[in-house]
Amino acid sequence: MKLNPRQQQAVEAIAGPVLVLAGAGSGKTRVITEKIAYLIRRCNYKARHIAAVTFTNKAAREMKERVGQTLGREYTRGLTVSTFHTLGLNIIRKEVARLGLKSGFSLFDDQDSFALLKALTEDELDGDKELIKRLQAQIGNWKNAMWTPEQALNQAQTPEAQEFAEFYRRYQQNMRACNALDFDDLILLPTQLLASNEHARERWQKKFQYLLVDEYQDTNTSQYQLVKLLVGERARFTVVGDDDQS
Repeated sequence: MKLNPRQQQAVEAIAGPVLVLAGAGSGKTRVITEKIAYLIRRCNYKARHIAAVTFTNKAAREMKERVGQTLGREYTRGLTVSTFHTLGLNIIRKEVARLGLKSGFSLFDDQDSFALLKALTEDELDGDKELIKRLQAQIGNWKNAMWTPEQALNQAQTPEAQEFAEFYRRYQQNMRACNALDFDDLILLPTQLLASNEHARERWQKKFQYLLVDEYQDTNTSQYQLVKLLVGERARFTVVGDDDQS
């Protein structure tokens, strides 16, 4: 099935940032797969210098499969297709020393994080599940907004916000002592590293010379910052999203 003129235009626009907005079922993801093929086949990009970021692991597998069928597997060797969190995890593994972590760090799921917060707040919250869930969600919001515990404490305007910010500080301190990361750290840590370390930033911008993002939502500050830092000044990237979301 041929691309329509607008889709073809989006595929061939590679000099700067491209935003594709369309409704569900309109072939947005196909624009990304065709664009990857176009970059490799027509623009002499190496697959290893292209990263495509999707919303789920299932979508990433399907996209990689489709690009492989379009181009042939020998042309897609080294292509990165993953979720934001898997991309972040890969960056962390390569930059573990710069991040002050030890190799072999643990990855906490929601249950692990909840158990740690329950232990850390036992005296104050007395195991109140609903309150601990609220705290857990608030810590996630702070991390997505790129706030450190100190920033959360400085911005706290109510006694509960101050208490939650203090629990956030304790939580981060314990996570670091355990050489552990949670799900939100997979975006937060690479973003902080690329923002503060020029050598790391240049390395990853050189590695990923074209970035494509499927199901993009501009409400997540840390994901937006990560995209911005990865593409740098040359801004060669394409983001695709629903017009009712982005």
